[in-house]
Amino acid sequence: MRRADEEDFNAFVAERMDRWRRSAYLLCQDWHTADDVVSVSVAKLYRSWRKVSRADNRDAYAQRVLTRCWLDERRRPWHNREQPSAAVPEAAGAVPETVTDRDGLATLLRSLAPRQRAVLVLRFYLDYSVEETARMLGISAGTVKSQSARGLANLRTAVSGHF
Repeated sequence: MRRADEEDFNAFVAERMDRWRRSAYLLCQDWHTADDVVSVSVAKLYRSWRKVSRADNRDAYAQRVLTRCWLDERRRPWHNREQPSAAVPEAAGAVPETVTDRDGLATLLRSLAPRQRAVLVLRFYLDYSVEETARMLGISAGTVKSQSARGLANLRTAVSGHF
């Protein structure tokens, strides 16, 4: 890779790393897996940087790569055997209110089926259109709409059960 291309790639990644980590976490519900997904995504983007850098929308291209990496991770044979612990060690001090809100959102997202979670994160957190979301997930626009409706209905049900 030419030096200018490498500098462009490094700047592109540096500007977006936090957003990618947050969106990967919302999909995975686990920071370690999210970091793995982001790392694999960055490697894939690096390998095809010439193609990525010529894309009409590099951000959408990168988000599609990240989403596909998450879907690939879910298909791995060991994924279903891992059982994350719901219990978190007690913190030394008081937990800020924003962390509690974030934990509540994570719990609600975990209650959704993976496709519904992916659709809602892409559509409402990352603000992608129905068509962009469909392309990223490799599904039809109609499926995006139905998964959005079902996912939102499931969230409403989960929220009403907690309050």
